[in-house]
Amino acid sequence: MYQELIKKEKKLAVIGLGYVGLPIALEFAKNISVIGFDINKSRIELMKKGIDPSNELSSKDFENADIVFTDSLEDLKEASFYIVAVPTPVDDHNMPDLVPVSKASETIGKVIKKGDYVVFESTVYPGCTEEDCLPIIEQLSGLKMGTDFKLGYSPERINPGDKEHTLAKIIKVVSGCDAESTEEIAKTYEIVVKAGVHKASSIKVAEAAKIIENTQRDLNIALMNELSIIFDKMQINTYEVLEAAGTKWNFLRFYPGLVGGHCIGVDPYYLTYKANQLGYDSKVILAGRVINDEMPAYVAKKVVQHIIKHSKNVAGANVLILGATFKENVSDIRNSKVAGVVKELLSYSLNVDVADPYASHDELMHEYGFGLAPELKNDYAAVIVAVSHDEYKNLSEEYIYGLTTDNALIADLKGIYRNKFINRKYWSL
Repeated sequence: MYQELIKKEKKLAVIGLGYVGLPIALEFAKNISVIGFDINKSRIELMKKGIDPSNELSSKDFENADIVFTDSLEDLKEASFYIVAVPTPVDDHNMPDLVPVSKASETIGKVIKKGDYVVFESTVYPGCTEEDCLPIIEQLSGLKMGTDFKLGYSPERINPGDKEHTLAKIIKVVSGCDAESTEEIAKTYEIVVKAGVHKASSIKVAEAAKIIENTQRDLNIALMNELSIIFDKMQINTYEVLEAAGTKWNFLRFYPGLVGGHCIGVDPYYLTYKANQLGYDSKVILAGRVINDEMPAYVAKKVVQHIIKHSKNVAGANVLILGATFKENVSDIRNSKVAGVVKELLSYSLNVDVADPYASHDELMHEYGFGLAPELKNDYAAVIVAVSHDEYKNLSEEYIYGLTTDNALIADLKGIYRNKFINRKYWSL
């Protein structure tokens, strides 16, 4: 397979062209023939024009790429090596939503032929690729894994907004259904991953490796959030404590904050779901999830307490939130915990304005029922800096003072304004 891809005798397809799929497809397209497939016609049309709908890549990234963007199954049939990079969210009850990955499996089942390879990159619980996705492919295609086609798993490691740790620079974990497929999949990814690959002993090991990467981060951030709550009661600044503790060589640097997005705030639920199926109820992992999921309510409560203390009319007071995306310097609003802060503040009858240089007004309205403020006021009783976009890091004292009342609170969730706004009440996690 590898040799035929290199010689452009066969094509590679990427199914799902979001934050993960599009960078992978374009990177491969620098060296081999690629088919980029997505069910969203409007996104396909933008990519045909060299526009990344996720606003992560520039038009230059599309130049000299041997790639065809399509939503046609007939076009997809021309591929021989399929990479699945669709989302794996959770539902309203924090249960894994396998609809996207199941639909992608159905698509593959309709186009796959003997000799083809299928590699999943979507983050799932250990066993999902072989126990949930594979049966769909085999049933629809009439083919059998191992004898007719090869199956693999290689967890995505794309970090939105990160221009340093790019696909080519991060070691890629790969796995296959047998030794032969593992070698072919490894060589194929080595076309684009200059940092090299790590061959996992099985598909389940590769799936588990991915899911604990984010679970580990989730738990460490949960610890920082809980420490922040404790230190706030002690009236000491969490970031000052972390700076002091960080002088020890083996202290791990994590910070408190809102934990959203499509990875850290989601993946642990996939692991605990599978554990529950096997008769084990998670204790540590779910405890961390509870803490992180409760942080929006905690932030809102701190803001409301300040307004009650310093404002005559609480109901109808104005609050500004700077930042709506799930992390800094990206446009992705999926599972943004800022939405939770907005919801909590509205429940206290406050007026909430949201500003963000990256987020889309229409996407916010569609996803959460609120949009971006058309213009900012000058009488905010509180300003919550929720996301540390670069545009917010150097805001002047005069600018902030011009937005706020004399007794306003600056709620700096990321700790970027310490010792700066001396004429306003300051609070951070």
